[in-house]
Amino acid sequence: MFRLEPLPQASRRWSYGSPLLALGVTVLIGMALFAALGKDPVRGLQVFFWEPVRSPYAVGELMVKATPLLLIALGLAVCFRSNVWNIGAEGQYVMGAVVAGGVALLADKTTGPWIVPAILLAGVLGGMSWAGLTALLRDRFNANEILVSLMLVYVATLVLGYLVYGPWKDPMGYNFPQTKTFEKVTQIPRLMQGSRVSIGLLLALAAAGALWVFLFRTRAGFVQQVGGLAPAAARYAGFSSRRALWTALLVSGGAAGLAGALEVAGPIGQLTPYVPAGYGFAAIIVAFVGRLHPVGMVFSAILMSMFYIGGELAQSRLGLPKSLTGVFQGLLLFTLLACDTLIAYRVRWVGAHKEVR
Repeated sequence: MFRLEPLPQASRRWSYGSPLLALGVTVLIGMALFAALGKDPVRGLQVFFWEPVRSPYAVGELMVKATPLLLIALGLAVCFRSNVWNIGAEGQYVMGAVVAGGVALLADKTTGPWIVPAILLAGVLGGMSWAGLTALLRDRFNANEILVSLMLVYVATLVLGYLVYGPWKDPMGYNFPQTKTFEKVTQIPRLMQGSRVSIGLLLALAAAGALWVFLFRTRAGFVQQVGGLAPAAARYAGFSSRRALWTALLVSGGAAGLAGALEVAGPIGQLTPYVPAGYGFAAIIVAFVGRLHPVGMVFSAILMSMFYIGGELAQSRLGLPKSLTGVFQGLLLFTLLACDTLIAYRVRWVGAHKEVR
């Protein structure tokens, strides 16, 4: 039989090896799942892990998916390291898209390129304001930020639905629930011809670098993390828990709102009911698989975007449901939680002993 024995201190090796082991276990379970569905497991893995990188265009699409995931995960990492559990980044992403879309709709044929920074700023402010509601309710009424932020996701989705079915609906859109297509001047600049990759990728990578500096090279970042690791020590040192709460949620909301602005003014080009793509929830997995570290989250965002593209390809090429994306995301999260046991415990084989009379 096996027995778990607590380690004297957390294993540094397994803190980095656990995500790799979780990925390996996920792949094995995925192969078994493909076989159970009557599909070739090797072909299934090829669709998920080879097709998204087999050509320059495919890599570009991978980066398009990875950009919002990375931005949202970076903001969530600030929250989680501060012991603030923001589960509603999806709602902040949607509200950033809504506010940014409202600014984009103001553009016409005479609008100059200044509209692009205005759209991005509007997205940041939209996400921050939505996260600020959670911060306010937690600060003033001690409301649970998990429940508040999660419930606000549904409110944001309803606001989006009201606008695209109502006042912002395109009168020339054949009764489809969508706004008119944004003017070309509002388009986020792309990095290269023939690819949908925009400057959003550069902004996400720059944000990862800025977060690394903030967390590990500034006093403010140290203060932010102490409140999450040791609240009593933070209070003793005179660090403000209120400031940490507001900072974490506003940074997280701003990052999610920026991701929403980049999506609607980039690949989507208009507001539709399909703006909520689950990025805010998937980014939670990205953050934890990346160990809440900026570099780790870059790689985990790429991995998660593979799951998104792989799910779409599995639907079109293998005849499998698109929900397979969520299955792989859930598998990765649960296997990670299981493998994280090895950080604090070691598995020991204990042989059966016969009772001596």
